[in-house]
Amino acid sequence: MTLAMGVAVVMLLTACVSSPRVENFDATWPDEIPATPAANGAIYQVGHDVALFENSTARRIGDTVTINLQESTAAQKSSSTKTSKNSKIDMPGPTLAGSPITIGGNEIFSANIENNREFDGSGDSQLSNKLQGNITVTVAKRLANGNLLVRGQKWIGINQGREFIRIQGVIRPIDILPDNSIPSYKVADASISYGGQGALADANRPGLLSRFFNSRWNPL
Repeated sequence: MTLAMGVAVVMLLTACVSSPRVENFDATWPDEIPATPAANGAIYQVGHDVALFENSTARRIGDTVTINLQESTAAQKSSSTKTSKNSKIDMPGPTLAGSPITIGGNEIFSANIENNREFDGSGDSQLSNKLQGNITVTVAKRLANGNLLVRGQKWIGINQGREFIRIQGVIRPIDILPDNSIPSYKVADASISYGGQGALADANRPGLLSRFFNSRWNPL
């Protein structure tokens, strides 16, 4: 009974601890424009019009657009710190009649203190990645200011595994090229992920115990 009560108290105290505040990095959407009733006629249908003087590029929900992946980043950082400090203190012993007090010819109560400290540290970090290719996505939402929210994914099966690439972001219709494509560096709030499934991906992933001992929960 005492053990059960202790566990209950610990759970209540844990529930009272609030989690730290996390910054919100979600995209900010423009205000929605109130929908107006569609005035469809016998020939004209709202949302299915074709402009005579515009290119056939994505502009409606469900339209496709090709994103040219041109991602390449490189970062390098290095630091070096070196400090040195020397301290020396001489404490002479007391004197008597102008002469130091000695015992057996050695001066007493005198001391010499010397302290030397040195620190030399350096660090170097480099990071680079590169992703090239094409992926065709669909328009998921048309925003009030005319921009398009696009997202999609591509799966490729190779031997005993499957690889995928996913992308989501906001594009401007004016940035879409005449061939209905747009470079990835013009995709706002882009979220690009690349991964795989199968035997090869499992072989490159550490086991459960290895991940535990390399995690921050490891008490050792």
